[in-house]
Amino acid sequence: MMSHTSSPGQSSGSAFFMGGEDDEGYEDGGDWERGTRRREMQLDPYVIVVGICCMMKKSNSKPMTQILERLCRFEFITVSIFPEDVILSQPVENWPLCDCLISFHSKGFPLDKAVSYAKLRNPLLINDLNMQYFIQDRREVYRILQEEGIDLPCYAVLNRDPDTPEECNLVEGEDQVEVNGDVFQKPFVEKPVCAEDHNVYIYYPSSAGGGSQRLFRKIGSRSSVYSSESSVRKTGSYIYEEFMPTDGTDVKVYTVGPDYAHAEARKSPALDGKVERDSEGKEVRYPVILTAMEKLVARKVCLAFKQTVCGFDLLRANGHSFVCDVNGFSFVKNSMKYYDDCAKVLGNMVMRELAPQFQIPWSIPTEAEDIPIVPTTSGTMMELRCVIAIIRHGDRTPKQKMKMEVRNSMFFELFGKYGGYKSGKLKLKKPKQLQEVLDIARRLLVDAGQNSDCEVEEKKSKLGQLKTVLEMESSVNDYQYGHFSGINRKVQLTYLPHGRPKTSSEEEDSLKEGPSLLLVLKWGS
Repeated sequence: MMSHTSSPGQSSGSAFFMGGEDDEGYEDGGDWERGTRRREMQLDPYVIVVGICCMMKKSNSKPMTQILERLCRFEFITVSIFPEDVILSQPVENWPLCDCLISFHSKGFPLDKAVSYAKLRNPLLINDLNMQYFIQDRREVYRILQEEGIDLPCYAVLNRDPDTPEECNLVEGEDQVEVNGDVFQKPFVEKPVCAEDHNVYIYYPSSAGGGSQRLFRKIGSRSSVYSSESSVRKTGSYIYEEFMPTDGTDVKVYTVGPDYAHAEARKSPALDGKVERDSEGKEVRYPVILTAMEKLVARKVCLAFKQTVCGFDLLRANGHSFVCDVNGFSFVKNSMKYYDDCAKVLGNMVMRELAPQFQIPWSIPTEAEDIPIVPTTSGTMMELRCVIAIIRHGDRTPKQKMKMEVRNSMFFELFGKYGGYKSGKLKLKKPKQLQEVLDIARRLLVDAGQNSDCEVEEKKSKLGQLKTVLEMESSVNDYQYGHFSGINRKVQLTYLPHGRPKTSSEEEDSLKEGPSLLLVLKWGS
């Protein structure tokens, strides 16, 4: 996971500084050259220098800054951030000197130069650089995951390469696609082989209204959009894989070495494409406790890709966890606990590897102590005194909710069919009733696809979410749309004789006259 080479000297202090263009390189010449170079940099000749080699957007990010500040609290560690203009324009011989290198690829980063620098200086590598070429190719990522025995969705690769025509055999049907002999029934997922391309498409069966959900990197408050296009892309190379039915969330896992993993969940971008944000505008994340098997998967991913700091995505479906993406170097955002833990683990790793060679008087902790312990007023070990839990009774579970106003006659007919006019309210829970709501949503989406009006687009978004939730299936043994098993869903309809009341003066012109129905969709496991 970390490549290790000899670095002489010992240390006595810490700092946080920026390297610069004046930091000239040195010819390989052993201890004397290294000590001379450090005196020129006005550093203690024996301090352990941790170099940060990445694009400025990454090195200046809040997570990186928070972690580096904590890393500098180690008595014998100094941090040196390589300036972006030096990385991009200077030869590697002129890059700042370091004993340990934290370097990773992102858009615009010259990975080839970083590899050359590592060969020239032989620092301790926190994240292996050569493996980062593989992380940029989803085919290689899946190959490595498969070789390590890590569960991933069933998939096939379509290579549109003139040199390997035998790997490009695609037969498309209305509700399926055959890739090199492997058949994938809709819904299925289509991913570009380039990991930097985030335009992932999910194709729906005709029984669910057809079309596709197009995922992309977050733009404002959107991360996907529905399209009526049902045909797969005809240019480029792709991975096709089975669609995994989850509970509407993706699990993001972040490792710091093989023995530490932090996990959190976010709303899946495939659900309705709207990003959930908190009052500060940050994407909402939920804490996740990993199972023993998932912790083992995190360890395997970290070691297989030789990335000490590594992020990857898990899909929890049908009682199992599947890895669907490996992102390489990535940090948790907005977690002070994670910042503390990450700096502690990284600092201990660096000291364990380099302190003996630098002859530093540092007591190496045991493996168990590498995972941070919480400091208290009476010492560094926290004793568990009690466990406090807030538990809801079993017949009431937290649910997600969506509201929309509807005026189409099909909804009014459904409202009257089940006696809604008697009380002005109606609850629909039975599979047959939910199927009728789903059929209406599908028909209206087909009709709305012919109209480009902004108001209609908003209705399409709501109807798309209604359709998606009603199609959600969590049955372990049988995944089919329309059975409505495995997840609790209900639709409530409330009669509004004068339509929805306005909430502001700006809405006065946009409100329509006449009665309407307030549709409330609730779901949750």
